[in-house]
Amino acid sequence: MAKNRKIFVHRNSENIHMKLFGDFDGSLASELLNLLKKNCNAASKIFIHTDCLKTVHSLGQSVFHKNFNFISNESTSLLFTGKYASQLIPENNDLLDIISC
Repeated sequence: MAKNRKIFVHRNSENIHMKLFGDFDGSLASELLNLLKKNCNAASKIFIHTDCLKTVHSLGQSVFHKNFNFISNESTSLLFTGKYASQLIPENNDLLDIISC
């Protein structure tokens, strides 16, 4: 994994927290998608924290939005937090919430 991007994952109780660091490019978007696929049935809430991102590249945003259709489990809520939350949340997806800090 490149030094300018990473994801820290922490689990507590029924929740999973994913904290994004660095540049949200195509590689980080793919890594986040893979982590979400693995964990979307393992928690009642998954928090995606965006405050530690430096930038959101249009390619990363596009990769994330175009490949997000696997979420269909209504018992898992995805909650985006931080200053880049609105850029990462896929449009027209009723299963997602945004929490603003």
